[in-house]
Amino acid sequence: MISDDKTQKKPRIEYPTRWGFKIIGRDKEALHKAIKEVMGDKEHLCHHGNTSRTGKFHTYNASCVVEHEEERNRLFKAFQDHGDVEMVI
Repeated sequence: MISDDKTQKKPRIEYPTRWGFKIIGRDKEALHKAIKEVMGDKEHLCHHGNTSRTGKFHTYNASCVVEHEEERNRLFKAFQDHGDVEMVI
């Protein structure tokens, strides 16, 4: 269906909800440690995703229950700002 509405509507997210982060970096062990540092005592799931063909990049998939948008944004920013994380999606 094609919409004539040019404005993007923000998706409605009901909290609390389980939220996933894809974390990308160069050092597999440092990346795993970074996830533990950012999550702290928060209960979370984490597993290795993919390694690039050249072995230069690794991904981890991490998820946890977030209570509200502010918590979700805070975690995202903490991953973004971590020195061992190249990218977070």
